[in-house]
Amino acid sequence: MTNTKDMKLWQWRMTAPKSDLQLVASELPAIGAHQALVQVAGCGVCHTDLGFWHDGVRTKMELPLTLGHEISGTVVAGPAHLLHKPVIVPAVLPCGECDLCAQGRSNICRKQLMPGNDLHGGFASHIAVPHRYLCPVPPAMLGKYPLAHLAVIADAISTPYQVVKRAGIAQGDLAIVIGVGGVGIYGAMIARLMGAKVLAIDISDEKLALAKRHGVDAVLNSKGMDLKAVKERVRAIAEELRAPKHGWKIFEISGTTPGQDLAFNLITYASTLSVVGFTMNKVEVRLSNLMAFDAQLIGTWGCKPELYPEVVDLIASGKLDIGEFVEAFPMSKINEVFRDSVARPHTRRPVMVPDMPN
Repeated sequence: MTNTKDMKLWQWRMTAPKSDLQLVASELPAIGAHQALVQVAGCGVCHTDLGFWHDGVRTKMELPLTLGHEISGTVVAGPAHLLHKPVIVPAVLPCGECDLCAQGRSNICRKQLMPGNDLHGGFASHIAVPHRYLCPVPPAMLGKYPLAHLAVIADAISTPYQVVKRAGIAQGDLAIVIGVGGVGIYGAMIARLMGAKVLAIDISDEKLALAKRHGVDAVLNSKGMDLKAVKERVRAIAEELRAPKHGWKIFEISGTTPGQDLAFNLITYASTLSVVGFTMNKVEVRLSNLMAFDAQLIGTWGCKPELYPEVVDLIASGKLDIGEFVEAFPMSKINEVFRDSVARPHTRRPVMVPDMPN
């Protein structure tokens, strides 16, 4: 075990919605037999964190709470096989024993623990978590990416990876990704790796240009367009790409009401619509469309930890490049980054890197 007796636990805690996060120091927590203490290398800023902080979404644990569920770090106390190892902390930590876990649906385990929601999260110097599903990082990956940047595996990459797999993409399918920000860009790239022809839709030319540079087949800026016009343009793009007219795989990742309206209206015969982005806002839809088009609607929650090694392999092999999609900030700038992220979402995923006092 690493000697941690002289180390402190530093956490940026939310005491009330929209208030500045406060830096708090305490003793390192004692860990149980099934836990590990992870020294945080980086923690990504997710739309969900902003929902808790800015939009009044309730957390499971009462405030004050340390947010952050997209975490990478090094195990400094815990089981021998993980000690001193770089790891990814899954954003959803299931029990591994219940019926849902046994059915391969561990991402919705009813005993799951989510850092920054059920327990203190990763905007901190350390975090104590169950060690069962910690995902080791191959040393070779650290030669290409800083461990802090790999925090995005915990949610921004693994979440779209799971839903793209569940959608059952086949070679040559048309995948339509609505919203290519910090999560959607990975969804688009993963769908491309799985053989789809990918159309990215957004209202930011900057994000669409980035998606195009990374292999997306076509892009569409839908700003100012009505739903009918967008659908007509999508049909034309599908024809240009020689993609199927039916069976479209639609991924709503914008987490906005207009994005969800658009996604539902793009449903056609044998389509599959996967909802990834979160919003508290409501949409009005005609469910009969699903019946008439014999379409499917898929919800998704995080990613089951069993899939994390597959995501790590994609990155380690060089098939999935993450370098251009991550921007690191010192954790002392967390309030500034939160405010900026609400005012204008970052093109790159912000990852907070601890710079706590000694």
